[in-house]
Amino acid sequence: MRIAVTGSIATDHLMTFPGRFADQLVADQLHTVSLSFLVDNLDIRRGGVGPNICFGMGQLGGNPILVGAAGYDFDEYRAWLDRHGVDTGSVRISEVLHTARFVCTTDKDHNQIGSFYTGAMSEARQIELKAVADRVGGLDLVLIGADDPEAMLRHTEECKAREIPFAADFSQQIARMDGDEIRTLLDGATYLFSNEYEKGLIESKTGWSDEEILGRVGHRVTTLGSRGVRIERVGEASIEVGCAEEEAKVDPTGVGDAFRAGFLTGLSWGASLERAAQVGCMLATLVIETLGTQEYTLRRANFMERFTKAYGDEAAAEVQTHLS
Repeated sequence: MRIAVTGSIATDHLMTFPGRFADQLVADQLHTVSLSFLVDNLDIRRGGVGPNICFGMGQLGGNPILVGAAGYDFDEYRAWLDRHGVDTGSVRISEVLHTARFVCTTDKDHNQIGSFYTGAMSEARQIELKAVADRVGGLDLVLIGADDPEAMLRHTEECKAREIPFAADFSQQIARMDGDEIRTLLDGATYLFSNEYEKGLIESKTGWSDEEILGRVGHRVTTLGSRGVRIERVGEASIEVGCAEEEAKVDPTGVGDAFRAGFLTGLSWGASLERAAQVGCMLATLVIETLGTQEYTLRRANFMERFTKAYGDEAAAEVQTHLS
């Protein structure tokens, strides 16, 4: 199964200030603020929903196709993804812009001052999926993740026109989209991904009820935080899968991306929806135990031991054949 993942490609530059921002602010001079903070450290992390999902699929032995736009500074990040099983041949490289970047400073009270530079991400709207499909010999599924909004709309319209199955996964971009745009993005999707809060927001913005939305998509996949995930289909009983037991809760960033990686990989194996969701939940557990979205290592023996404990011998036997 050839799966393309479209989505933002970005790096995070995270710094820590040992003091308090509030102590540096003068109340009657806020209209002329000019501050510079001497920080203790700089942590540069690879990110973006597209690479996060593809990295997880690569860890599980897949060969996902990353589709997005990056800057001329992408070489090192590309090498990292290539090493971890990601096909980066369809990433558009801007000739003039840097890769999208989030720069953030956090003080001792966990207050943050940050900026997001869109950069090359704005060029994702120029990518045509037909060229991707021609390069790899066809596409069986396209996940349309959070990206440049115009790119998301173009990819969705192209999938519909070319009858390519697609998964709608607009996550953080839902905040800036109106009802018409959201209706376009989800109508006809084979899978619709969201968390519980986004589920309610989708219904509010579109004006469609839960039942109406379910009638317009093949499967509605709703992540439930610590309670796992629920998968719904018209006329079928819903499927609910719980989370595997976590050893530590270090950082929740990227957990949703990891679930999607595991779920899509399970589908590519031909596994059932329940089994695919179990793989997704297990991979998400590894991410929550790790600082950073692509810093975990999938040790297969350990993964299978924990998967067996969470979901039983029969489920583990099915998954083991693909991981080995």
